[in-house]
Amino acid sequence: MRTESTKKDIINFESVKPLNPIAPYLGGKRLLAKTIVPIIEKIPHNIYCEPFMGMGGVFFRRKQKPKCEAINDINSEIINMFRMVEKFPNYLADMLKFKVCSRMEFKQMLATPPLLLTELERAVRYLYIQKNAFGGNTQHQAFGLDLGRTGRFVPEKLIPQIQDLHQRLAGVYIECLPYQDFITRYDRSDTLFYLDPPYWNCENDYGRGVFSKNDFDELAKLLKRIKGKFIMSINDVPEIRCIFKAFYIKEVQTTYTTGLQPGKKANELLISNVDLSRL
Repeated sequence: MRTESTKKDIINFESVKPLNPIAPYLGGKRLLAKTIVPIIEKIPHNIYCEPFMGMGGVFFRRKQKPKCEAINDINSEIINMFRMVEKFPNYLADMLKFKVCSRMEFKQMLATPPLLLTELERAVRYLYIQKNAFGGNTQHQAFGLDLGRTGRFVPEKLIPQIQDLHQRLAGVYIECLPYQDFITRYDRSDTLFYLDPPYWNCENDYGRGVFSKNDFDELAKLLKRIKGKFIMSINDVPEIRCIFKAFYIKEVQTTYTTGLQPGKKANELLISNVDLSRL
């Protein structure tokens, strides 16, 4: 494994404004991002890529970016939403500004097949559901209710977020590919991948058949062959330690939170082909 960078790897990052993700998402990196982002920004790279983008819990919280960035998720509703934010922010904002935080509308949105909608309508549907879903769940969503705060869907706050994300996504490649194809397509000697796959024993949390336990073995084999560098965050279980034993493994601590439940301390792993202890 390479741990040293050559002079040609050294780049000039552009400063960017850190942003919060536009909506909650199961497995979001709100707390762990504070550990991951500084590590990412210490590793020289000219291309930054996320094969498992989700809602961008790490991507948007970075303070620096290289000249080329690419994001990817197999969930076409997520990718369509980001495409509409990047292409048509004003239209999207206009379609959202008169909506209210309503259980009835939430149920109606859930019952509407997205493929019957236009791309903008699909983005509205996805954002509305994800903003209101309990715990940021992506499967079997329920309307989130917390009487200790305002409703989750507040257009006056959401619309400025859309404009901020529109600016941040300018020039970013947006893909909807299997992770294997995305990694292969963007792999270069100066690429840095940040991977946030489904966690062990949580493979179906993002949809059945999207990711399986066999994919962990396939991912390990693929990462052994890449030219670039990678960091992966994953839960700390013996099976993961065994599958990825060929790489550097760093233990970190985070807190899992869901809805109104108190936070639960948990150990996670950062796995990399870079010796993170030397950064």
